[in-house]
Formats: sequence, structure tokens, C-alpha cells
Amino acid sequence: MRILIQRVSEARVTVDGESTGAIGRGVLVLLGVRRGDTEDDALYLAARLSRLRIFNDDEGKMNLSVDDVGGSALVVSQFTLHADTRKGNRPSYGHAADPETARRLYELFVTELRGLLGAERVATGRFAAMMQVQLVNDGPVTVTVKSKSEYSDGDTDA
Repeated sequence: MRILIQRVSEARVTVDGESTGAIGRGVLVLLGVRRGDTEDDALYLAARLSRLRIFNDDEGKMNLSVDDVGGSALVVSQFTLHADTRKGNRPSYGHAADPETARRLYELFVTELRGLLGAERVATGRFAAMMQVQLVNDGPVTVTVKSKSEYSDGDTDA
């Protein structure tokens, strides 16, 4: 499992012209679930995200977490984070989890993050929908975090 985190001053997701989630200052989180991911991966990444120090302190150093600054998170499912681009010009998505597993772990991640940050500070897209994501990148700061299992199993997908 992996998350791509973008520090934002605002972000919004719309589906068929309807806003499904919007935040001000905080993080846009693109979450990809792959085959073999477990509940432990979802819980680990939610905890890592809540503590990741990517916001500037008074001295301009990245010493504060989204929780420290009272920021919000907008979580969007994105199976394409596990695209394998090693062969040809069309990415392969064979590493991505099946939709049922991906939905279950995505929802667990969101539930855990709401427990850590507060439900009112976590918004979402709509799982498996065609979404339009708008954001104002702050920095820009973009960070990828993988679950422990991706580091331990010799993951090589690009």
C-alpha cells in the first residue's frame, strides 16, 4: 500500500459535478492498495500520515504534522499508484488489489485517520468513481510513503 501526499492550501474532489469532499489547509492523499496488502498496512499508513512532519514551523523548517497545524486531509483512492511501467508504453495494473479488497482497506484507512485527526478534518472522494481533483499545492511539497510490507517484500513496481 502506498500514499502520495501533497501539502495543499486547498483541495476539492467532484464527481459528476457534485463536490464529494473539500478541505482548506492540509494534505491531499492519493491512496493505492496493492495485492497482498492487509489491515496492518492501512493502520500503519494512517498513523504515519498523521505524524509526518511536512509543515513549516516558525523558523521555516518542516517540523510540524498535519495534526500539529490543525490541518485536514482529503483522501482519494487511486489504483494507478501501483502502475508497472517497465514494459511498453501502456502501464500494467496487475499489482493493484481487487476492488473489494481495495475498498475495504481504503475505508479502514479513512476510518483510522478520522480517529487520529477527527472526523470533521477528513474528507474523501468517491471510491471507484471518475473524479476531478483540484488542488492548490503548497510549496510544492509532495511525498510518497509506502507501507512496511512494500519495503520488506522487494517491491519493484515503478
